[in-house]
Amino acid sequence: MQQIINFVIRNKTFLLFLLLFSVALALTIQSHSYHRSKFINSANVLSGGVYSTVSSIDKYFDLEKENKILAEENKRLRERLLNNSNASHTSGIDTILSEKKYRITIAEIFKNSYSRTNNYLTINKGNKDSIKQDFGVITSKGIVGIVDNTSDNYATVLSILNKKSRINAKLKSSDHKGSLTWDGNSPFITQLEDISTFAPVKVGDTIETGGESAIFPKGISIGTIESFETDISGDTYTLQVKLFNDMTNIRSIYIIEHLDKNEIINLESSIDE
Repeated sequence: MQQIINFVIRNKTFLLFLLLFSVALALTIQSHSYHRSKFINSANVLSGGVYSTVSSIDKYFDLEKENKILAEENKRLRERLLNNSNASHTSGIDTILSEKKYRITIAEIFKNSYSRTNNYLTINKGNKDSIKQDFGVITSKGIVGIVDNTSDNYATVLSILNKKSRINAKLKSSDHKGSLTWDGNSPFITQLEDISTFAPVKVGDTIETGGESAIFPKGISIGTIESFETDISGDTYTLQVKLFNDMTNIRSIYIIEHLDKNEIINLESSIDE
């Protein structure tokens, strides 16, 4: 208390000036409409700026929550889209009663390699989340790879940027099919091999999954044709496919489970035997 009194005594002239200045300013604002309106507008601008800053800070800290909500909504929409695409459209009742074929799980990338010959990703979902080997992995833009190994809480994904990767893919415009591979060079370009020279290939055409496996549904985006050349045999093309996904910058992914996968595999195995 004594320090406060001493401060007032030492600065009494300055404090008196501030008091008189404040009184004069208040009287001026009160008695002149122009000054009063300017003061109110300035106060509104200041308070508006403060509220805007506080709101921006709140929104920033809510981003993670909002992203999770958005990811869940995208999961539901994508799941519905995949299942409806496999439904019979001959009548409304057939579509409504069609059996669900796919289930989607949201996951985050824990680790991602893209500069090696055989690249893998590690994701934060595993056995406890019912993730198993050979589940397809995609983003909202296109395919990422195939689940390779799992632990309780994590899984590794064989990236499409892996020389061991071979994925059934096709031309969207004509349904001509081939195998999507990677030559180990650019992380932005993959190759689609064994496309018949009878196929109407054009630069810029879209490439998507062919649907001839129990891993990826038909019609999942992959990329566009950047260039193509005829193979040595003269019967097929090799296409250079520019990926829709930036494989060097992936965070959130969707894991696709084909619910009829085991039935398909068992049926095909019996034929092979």
